[in-house]
Amino acid sequence: MGKSAVAAMLRAAGVPVFDADAAVHRLQAPGSPLLAQIEAEFPGTTGSEGVRRQDLGARVFGDPAALARLEAIMHPAVAGLREAFVADHADAPLIVFDIPLLFEKGADRLEGGSALDAIAVVSAPAAMQRDRVLARPGMSEDRFAKILALQVPDAEKRARADYVIDTGVPIAETECAVAALVASLVSGPRAARHRKNR
Repeated sequence: MGKSAVAAMLRAAGVPVFDADAAVHRLQAPGSPLLAQIEAEFPGTTGSEGVRRQDLGARVFGDPAALARLEAIMHPAVAGLREAFVADHADAPLIVFDIPLLFEKGADRLEGGSALDAIAVVSAPAAMQRDRVLARPGMSEDRFAKILALQVPDAEKRARADYVIDTGVPIAETECAVAALVASLVSGPRAARHRKNR
């Protein structure tokens, strides 16, 4: 959908962005304290290079019970990194959580029941999304179809969002939209309520 490009635009605008995917990569890298737990649960999926992501993916993709076991290991650790990120940026007027599968995993309400102040969905036309995904290394039509089947439809995500960032337009238009959104969030009523509640 162009989520990574929008996250880069937000960082360029000075907004701290917590990247949940990057956090997972860190937690699956060599030296991570989670490796022993992952190896115990999924033998043969880790090594000196950390998690062997293709091997682990093959074990959990399409197996809801296996995926739930992996998430039980990963999610609390990611939440800990997110909490540290929030503490590190407590004085920032705006922070962003870049969370894939936000609605699918119920992450629109974080641990402890605290709601996000606002949700922005990054969206592009279906044909453009398909072309972008199929251009990734190792991607196939079949894998793409399986990924889509696990996701909330884009129209529903757009309807549930407070803001929609369109990446199906020229990049300069998306950059302008992101800049305008940042400005409105930093100076708008949501920001005032957040500052009051700190």
